[in-house]
Amino acid sequence: MYQRAILHLDLDAFFVSVECKQNSSLAGKPVLIGGTSGRGVVASCSYEARRFGIHSAMPMRMALQLCPDAIVLRGDMETYSKYSKLVTEVIESEAPTFEKASIDEFYLDLTGMDRYIGCFQWAKELRQKIMQNSGLPISFGLSVNKLVSKVSTGEAKPNGVLQINAGTERNFLAPLSISKLPSVGKVTYKKLSFMGVRTIKILREVPVRLLQREFGKHGISLSQKANAIDRTPVIPHNERKSISTEQTFLTDTINIQKIKSILTKMAMKLSFELRNSAKLTSCITVKIRYTDFNTYTKQRRIPYTASDKMILSLVMSLFDRLYERRQLIRLVGIRFNGLVNGSHQLSLLDDNIRDISLLQTMDKIRRRFGKDSVLLAKAIHTSR
Repeated sequence: MYQRAILHLDLDAFFVSVECKQNSSLAGKPVLIGGTSGRGVVASCSYEARRFGIHSAMPMRMALQLCPDAIVLRGDMETYSKYSKLVTEVIESEAPTFEKASIDEFYLDLTGMDRYIGCFQWAKELRQKIMQNSGLPISFGLSVNKLVSKVSTGEAKPNGVLQINAGTERNFLAPLSISKLPSVGKVTYKKLSFMGVRTIKILREVPVRLLQREFGKHGISLSQKANAIDRTPVIPHNERKSISTEQTFLTDTINIQKIKSILTKMAMKLSFELRNSAKLTSCITVKIRYTDFNTYTKQRRIPYTASDKMILSLVMSLFDRLYERRQLIRLVGIRFNGLVNGSHQLSLLDDNIRDISLLQTMDKIRRRFGKDSVLLAKAIHTSR
């Protein structure tokens, strides 16, 4: 049986790197990408900007207080997606099995490849090919599992490589901050720090029962990660291109308020499905079927998003343009096309702090109590 060999590839400061490639004068400067309004949020920042303490999801106003000379760019998700696709195609042409974890992050299962060629050498050659084809910097980590490979990539950045040999995983993780572990967010970090746990070595020494008592199931996961245990498989890449939903009315209707409330509910459910599966859409289609079974659709391409706010506005606009015959309607539907991997964080280009906070709270309620547990008022139709 072969020792597992898992490669993690991550494009460095992806959005900023793309902008620098298109405008070389940005290289070496503090660059911020994200919402440009007074309540905008940082979606990505250059390493030069990070030296000032700036990070992703920080309010843009605060970032500019830390670095007044920073260059702020609105960002272009369509361009970023094209580069992501280019890198994906290079990996697909070379890799035996790979998983696209996000728009700029990949896992490859190289298990057994050492029989023919050294995994580390092969990974370096793949990285070189990616850089030659895309012109973008990319780092990687190689180890026996996804967890250690991801952490080692973080240690290799920017634009570096790191191999953690089998049997040395625990020693590698031991001195690192607990913040380096995936899934250790601000709340978990604060609670562990209060317990006197700040390094992975100390976390490893905490009894599992204590971690479980304090963090529930997450506590068991924390203990396993601290001990470099991760059996998660590399899930073969299979890009889902669209999601859709439609509803046929029991009785054909011309009640526009009712129809729009149903469209609102449908759009919110699909948007939540996007965010829950870490996807973004670039094309919205609205469908109407009249009582005579004639069916019509209208669609529009948009910057990549999973934001309720942007999607709802477009759905209503498409419906208003589509509904011209003033006949009874039998069915309405919505489809999201051109899906790409990417967390809703990528939509920081479109949202502000208040919108993001509200959306995250609503999604948390939905995950716990179901998709219909929280809706906008306009998604609830009341007959009069």
